[in-house]
Amino acid sequence: MSGLVIPTIETARLRLRRPALADFPAFEQIMMSDRAKYMGGPFDRWGAWGMFCHDIASWDLFGHGGLMVVRHDGVCVGEVSINHGPLFPEKELGWMLYHGFEGKGYATEAAAAFRDWAFATLRLPSLVSYFDPANTRSIAVAVRLGAMRDDDAPRQDAEDLVYRHHRPV
Repeated sequence: MSGLVIPTIETARLRLRRPALADFPAFEQIMMSDRAKYMGGPFDRWGAWGMFCHDIASWDLFGHGGLMVVRHDGVCVGEVSINHGPLFPEKELGWMLYHGFEGKGYATEAAAAFRDWAFATLRLPSLVSYFDPANTRSIAVAVRLGAMRDDDAPRQDAEDLVYRHHRPV
């Protein structure tokens, strides 16, 4: 995918942009915290770095990856990603917000914008989101996005719930 341009996506309140090295400390902090339990963590520093690099390398490998979620005042509030590779049975739409930015609609706004970009640009028929059953806040975001639970979908972990986002017709 040489020459690939990683998009910048604008919404009413947010800019979704390529990750930069300066974004790693906040990313590392959440991935090493108890909040990462819904994503297979908490992770050590090596694991956090590997996940951060995965989100960047996926752009070259698959034509999609992670984007940082930044308010228009410049504050980075989290990340949204389309994950794939050997650890993901299907292309996954994922999101996470940093501490203190939950409950403001940022995850829904960012995930909707990235989902719409993926359907328009990558021409995917659907995306999935994988959830620990206890991650009720992220499941609620998926439902607000119109995703439907898909109990027949392959999953990363036998305990995961899978919600499917269908491409609009």
